[in-house]
Amino acid sequence: MLIRRATKGDASQIVPLYKIILAEMELPSLKKIREDKLDLVIQKSFSSAEYLGEKAQTLVAEINGKIAGFAWGYPDQNEQEINNLMISFMPEVGMPKGTQIFDDDECFPNEWYLDSIAVSPKFQGRGIGTALLKKLPQFTKKCGKKKLGLNVDWKNPRAEKLYKKIGFTKIGTTKLSHHYYDHLILKVN
Repeated sequence: MLIRRATKGDASQIVPLYKIILAEMELPSLKKIREDKLDLVIQKSFSSAEYLGEKAQTLVAEINGKIAGFAWGYPDQNEQEINNLMISFMPEVGMPKGTQIFDDDECFPNEWYLDSIAVSPKFQGRGIGTALLKKLPQFTKKCGKKKLGLNVDWKNPRAEKLYKKIGFTKIGTTKLSHHYYDHLILKVN
């Protein structure tokens, strides 16, 4: 398994992994967006320089040339810009300008925020999520942050167990769409 920074060429393989997360979030806005159009918006986003290092960082786990998992996040101060970039691609794929996907802020102040992490069902149980998580503190440090934060759905105790095993602790609770999440942080030295 190779853990590396994502490249523009990885975007098409990231799309189905990112959609795993969107499906779990059950966002009402997604009911109004055609799936093929959403795929294009996600692919354009994960092909952009902003998602690949300028404003956010994307890591992939590669096994035999296939993207088996990915992790994507950014410093808290970039959250709105990152969300706006995805929205800016909507007209390019024939969707109305200003079409929204996300309605809620997810980050807590002064953290590098892990927005998304997913492992392909074909590759689960091989330590890919753990390997990706262990690489993330380097981004936290590079951005001058001392906390790596994430939200874990109350309906996903298996993920929360993994995060806590790595050293994350609960600091709060938040509601996104109609799901409740624990907000966890990992202190980074």
